[in-house]
Amino acid sequence: MAEETSGALRVGKPGRLERWERRVEWPLAVIASIFLAAYSVDVLAQPQGTADRVVSAVTAVAYVVFVIDYVVRLALATHRFGWFVRHLFDLAIVALPLLRPLRLLRLIVLIGALQKAVGGTIRGRVIVYTVFSGALLIYVASLAVLETERSHPGASITGFGDAVWWSIATVTTVGYGDLYPVTGTGRVIAVLLMLGGISLIGVVTATLASWIVQRVAEEDSVNRAASAAQIDELRSEIRQLAKRNDAQE
Repeated sequence: MAEETSGALRVGKPGRLERWERRVEWPLAVIASIFLAAYSVDVLAQPQGTADRVVSAVTAVAYVVFVIDYVVRLALATHRFGWFVRHLFDLAIVALPLLRPLRLLRLIVLIGALQKAVGGTIRGRVIVYTVFSGALLIYVASLAVLETERSHPGASITGFGDAVWWSIATVTTVGYGDLYPVTGTGRVIAVLLMLGGISLIGVVTATLASWIVQRVAEEDSVNRAASAAQIDELRSEIRQLAKRNDAQE
């Protein structure tokens, strides 16, 4: 009896985890958007006094929510160690409170949420990945590198315009070299940005290739169906001619 109960729990837990993820997906996306807005104000406006405390409080609340979500999902997982190993990236998102720019990794939840919003069509996924992901990647990287670099002696990235230009040159792997990070954290951001750009290009290429293969397969199916119909029609005409010849004889 105990084994049956244990088995029932093992079967039930994945369902609970999936339900939790479905329920919190959009709330987490909203919280991530609020966090991005607060972080943008913090970096671009550099508020002081009460405004600075409000921004810090919003950022802290967003961080606590993501930590709670991670702990709940880990608790609901069927095999916790396996889930932990497969979700090391999620652990990194909640384990980087001291590296302020790298906390922007948690904004990855926005991409997944918007991808589902546009549906499962190939063209919809391409639009989301290319437009939204590219813009988000460049924007957050610009904020992160600007915050890290601007106060460092000898830094070449001291304004938001410079940060955006550097992000675009880096994500496209052009790398003009006129602007470059001089801090360790800035270089980590550069590596992540380059990897993100390469991954984005790979996803778009794979999606377009999949769409082309699908269209070719559909066209092939249509041609085969048309050929089969023509063959059946010819066979029918041959049978009718044969019957006429037999009748005349």
